[in-house]
Amino acid sequence: MTSKPRTAAVAAPTIRSRRRHAAPGGWAGWLYVLPALVMYGAFVLWPLITSVRYSFYDWNGIRPATWVGFANYERVLTDRDLIQPVIHAFELVIFFTIIPVTLGLIAAALIHGSARGRFGTVARTVLFVPQVIPLVAAGIAWKWAYASTGIVNQVLSSIGLGRLTRAWLADFDLALPAVGFIGTWVLLGFCTVLLLTGIGKIDPSLYEAARIDGAGVIGVFRSITVPSLIREIGVCVTVSMIAALSSFDIIYVTTVGGPGTETMVPGVLIYRLAFAERNIGLASAMAVVLMLLVVVCVLAIQRLMRGDDA
Repeated sequence: MTSKPRTAAVAAPTIRSRRRHAAPGGWAGWLYVLPALVMYGAFVLWPLITSVRYSFYDWNGIRPATWVGFANYERVLTDRDLIQPVIHAFELVIFFTIIPVTLGLIAAALIHGSARGRFGTVARTVLFVPQVIPLVAAGIAWKWAYASTGIVNQVLSSIGLGRLTRAWLADFDLALPAVGFIGTWVLLGFCTVLLLTGIGKIDPSLYEAARIDGAGVIGVFRSITVPSLIREIGVCVTVSMIAALSSFDIIYVTTVGGPGTETMVPGVLIYRLAFAERNIGLASAMAVVLMLLVVVCVLAIQRLMRGDDA
């Protein structure tokens, strides 16, 4: 009769002691995360804070800095030479975001619907290859392709369109679209593979029901595929828009912002201001404005894509 109460009395302290000993173990999780936090703070947060601080000074990196307050930001927001690169970046959104996402949707639907087996695997691999090529290497290759004697002009000449040949990256009207096409080539594979993965998660019964109701290919694509891929489309738009607004590698390797300033983008301009003109304060202000612009665009996209779920 007395054994059960004793067992319960012994069990209760045992449980409390286990909880007491387990509580300090919560710090173990922070110890695992600590190296990553230290690296993040040292290489992300601290440079960010430093850039914000430098943006309030007139400094060439050598002589003593002079406090100028918001003068650098005022110049960034009013100087046409500094605003134009931002406009170019938004023009690149057409080539880095709109075209790859649109073509990626179509390619993913075609691959999922008809190109199965080995052909589907080859198609996905071929489309995704540009994503794994270093952007510097891709820029160099396309710079050769766009040259006066490059493969682009050779192909045009061989099919009887020799009148269209030109030095593409030196053309004031076509340099930016030519560079933008490189971005389309790089990001198309990423968008296609991501959207193809999303299509694979759609319930096949939805497609069967739509076909039974007499919906055509375009109707099924518009009413089932696209609405079911809102989250994947949001990821594609977010990643590709960040790539467009913060583009640097491809532009710097192919045109360095030329001809003139026709392909100048904020990333290249910041580099030029900081390392060529030694204007650290203005370059920092431009970088902070670009960061805020990217954050605002990303938050707007995320809110738009979650609109139906809200």
